[in-house]
Amino acid sequence: MPRGAIRVMRYRDALTSLHSGLCHGLRTRLARGYGAADLRADVMAGLVVGVVALPLSMALAIASGVPPQHGLYTAIVAGVVCALLGGTTFQITGPTAAFVVILLPVVRDFGVGGLLLAGLMAGVMQVGMGLARLGRLMTFIPHPVTTGFTAGIALVIATIQVKDVLGLDLGGSPESFFDRLQMMWRARGTLSGWEVLFAAVTLAILVGMPRVTRKIPAPLVALTAAAALAALLGHFVDGFHVATIGSRYGGIPQQPPTPLLPWHLAGPGGGELALGFSTIRALLPSAFAIAMLGAIESLLAAVVGDTMAGTRHEPNSELIAVGIGNMLCPFFGGIPATGALARSATNINAGAQSPLSSVIHALFVLTCTIALAPAVSYLPMAAMGALLLLVARNMSEARHFAHLVRVAPRSDTIVLLTCFGLTVAFDMVIAVTVGVVLAALLFMRRMAEITNTRMDTTAFGHFELPRGVRLVEIAGPLFFGATQKAVSLIDQVVHERGGAVVLDVSRVPVMDATGLVALETVLDKLRRNGQKVVLAGLNPQPAEVLARAQIRRSPGQLAFAPDLDTALSVAIVHASRSRSPTLKPFPAPDAPGGAPAPDAPRGQDGA
Repeated sequence: MPRGAIRVMRYRDALTSLHSGLCHGLRTRLARGYGAADLRADVMAGLVVGVVALPLSMALAIASGVPPQHGLYTAIVAGVVCALLGGTTFQITGPTAAFVVILLPVVRDFGVGGLLLAGLMAGVMQVGMGLARLGRLMTFIPHPVTTGFTAGIALVIATIQVKDVLGLDLGGSPESFFDRLQMMWRARGTLSGWEVLFAAVTLAILVGMPRVTRKIPAPLVALTAAAALAALLGHFVDGFHVATIGSRYGGIPQQPPTPLLPWHLAGPGGGELALGFSTIRALLPSAFAIAMLGAIESLLAAVVGDTMAGTRHEPNSELIAVGIGNMLCPFFGGIPATGALARSATNINAGAQSPLSSVIHALFVLTCTIALAPAVSYLPMAAMGALLLLVARNMSEARHFAHLVRVAPRSDTIVLLTCFGLTVAFDMVIAVTVGVVLAALLFMRRMAEITNTRMDTTAFGHFELPRGVRLVEIAGPLFFGATQKAVSLIDQVVHERGGAVVLDVSRVPVMDATGLVALETVLDKLRRNGQKVVLAGLNPQPAEVLARAQIRRSPGQLAFAPDLDTALSVAIVHASRSRSPTLKPFPAPDAPGGAPAPDAPRGQDGA
């Protein structure tokens, strides 16, 4: 077939996969029927989630180093696009705390324009991952890795908020966790009592109100009270001053998100972003980190949502939808988005019936953006910092983290603490990379430990093996981590000459290239020593590997048997041609004297 035709078929298959995967969650829900009662439930759930998402979207944008309206635009655009196109029923997509540690360095080095461009690149990668059907692979990331970097991100977010909570003037932008600690210690003299007061009041409402009632979201009450208090004190108290969204960012635009070209926004240092290959290459690692973290967060949130609601998501469809959302958000001023676990759980608990509740939540945020923009200017930064402190505490899952450290196997604990430490000291990309590699190495060590080799030269079951016949059993995966251990015992019979060797591989489920090469070496040595090899009970995957390697039956040298009994029979027949051995049973325990019959073969081969 011509190469052009093959390319056309591949493009057609990709487009078919894209079309069939989109809107999985919405199509699945509507197929079961959708009525007025369902719509009312979605409207109520969307309003509840919108109230929660409104302050969080602004706070997370501020934590990421950009003005608050960018978080609102993200919640609006991603909330609609990902809900309608995605593979989940109740997922709420928007800015999340997990992105903060990745986005802050991008804003510092490339500006807002660079951040939006990195989000666009990440969206392209996520669409590619979905088309390649890599959604299921996200579930293979070990739990200690995700728990470790999530707890590390939570700690970093919490330390970032200390500046606003205490009203410290750092006089610069720290580049690392430890630099931030040093700068905060040096700026301890700039602490503001008013900022601490607002943070304390906000935290008290956020923590205390859910214990009284959960019908009204605590963030709405806490931030509204903080904004009202700041406005009153500013009007009646001389000398009162706290940093607010209005004083730091000039408020938020009283308009919906409008189309723009992301690379036309401010670049590094407020200057122009130089769009070119060098900029794209420099942003590539950050874009990859955003894509991977967004995929992991979205699919983990989808799994939790399925557990809560009894639904089943389609991971590749969700990846494609999140990718499309991240491709569109930058053209409306939105930062990278992913599935938000807390907002999705709120959506389910509020009685949502379909993805339309996410659309309602986005429309609510849009309405508030236009109607409440002047009031938002009075929100104290200390109150926003207090809200993010609570988000960081919930995100850290400190009790679960401590529980894993206490009860998990030592290897998992090492992975957990390594990911946590690297996330705090460096960044999440290094932490996840090292964590996954370390977890894989430890897993391979475990698999190597369960791969065993046993050799019998005297007896099998209740029968004595004839001279010249040796039985070697390999149990466990024959891969590069376990090959040396598995074949080391076979070397004991390689140096002998003649006879037959039965390799029982019925308990070898898989074999990789290293196992194949080791087996080929063993077969070649045994063949040169004039020993016939019988492979017993070959499983499908190892059989396929041997077939591709052109390892076939060879008279007098190599044979295959479906089970061990057949393999022993073949080996005995081969050995009998030269020595005429016989297979005799062991004497019964109550035989006189317990001695073997006079013509029984001697135990050791070659004796």
